[in-house]
Amino acid sequence: MESESPQQPDHNAGPVESPEPLSKNARKKLLKQQRWEAKKAEKKAMMKEHKKREAERKKREWEEKLGSLGSEEERQKLIESRKGLRKERMEKRCEEKESKLERLNNARVDGQNIVIDLEFSHLMNPAQLNSLVQQIMYCYAVNGRCPCPAHLWLTGCQGEMQSQLQRLPGYEKWVIDKESRPYVEAFQHQKDNLVYLTADSETELDDLDPKKVYIIGGMVDRNRWKGITLKKAKDQGIQTAKLPIGNYLKMSSSQVLTVNQVVEILLKYLETGDWKASFFQVIPQRKRCGTGSEDNEHDTEEEVDGEGDELEMKRQCIETQGP
Repeated sequence: MESESPQQPDHNAGPVESPEPLSKNARKKLLKQQRWEAKKAEKKAMMKEHKKREAERKKREWEEKLGSLGSEEERQKLIESRKGLRKERMEKRCEEKESKLERLNNARVDGQNIVIDLEFSHLMNPAQLNSLVQQIMYCYAVNGRCPCPAHLWLTGCQGEMQSQLQRLPGYEKWVIDKESRPYVEAFQHQKDNLVYLTADSETELDDLDPKKVYIIGGMVDRNRWKGITLKKAKDQGIQTAKLPIGNYLKMSSSQVLTVNQVVEILLKYLETGDWKASFFQVIPQRKRCGTGSEDNEHDTEEEVDGEGDELEMKRQCIETQGP
């Protein structure tokens, strides 16, 4: 049997092209993305370990408590008591969920319209998109707890942004309007009522008009795209306004806030009618004058993590896993 001759190189084939080396800027972005992914994986592992330790601690405490009782009758009584408390908690949670659902549905009829404009998604990298998704999740959770919730809208929701949102547990049940169309099309018959909230506007917002539709630019790291929301609004011929922050406090850097901060300030104002109280309750101390300035991207990452604590953020957003 003849042995198979080794494959000869094809001398007629053209030269093999080696991939072009990455530019310095591209390498920097790649390293940043890799660091972010590693940090995310580390946080996820830490949260999982923390949850496991807490479950083990509670189980151990329960077993010790049962073991300390002298008779089987006492143990059964404690078990039944625990079941009763669990049932009460479940009933209370169910009532709160129904109340929240009723408030959100009422807000869709007569609540203040607040739009998060997602048409800037193509300008953000995966880490920034993830940060914005977390902010939107927080906005929905805060709105659900608010006694006077707003009618929240997501417009221009397409592509990777839409895919990331759809991966959130319970997102399909959110009581929020999701539009793939831009806001100018979704509100084409209310163009005169559109108001884009941007820190670059020369007009200060005195009060919230229930007839108006207030738009918030869904962006992370606005410093790279300074003035982009103002230019967009001017090109579309719609009104702009900025929050009257300067009348009540001094910021350590710019007056650019994260999406969830702006939404929460508007919700606080709807509840209290007091700008000062709304600003001081929502804007972190570190962003006020005298606390030291930090770049906008760092602020955004901290806000997404629930002001520096991702575990707290996850706890506050747990109710988004359903209506």
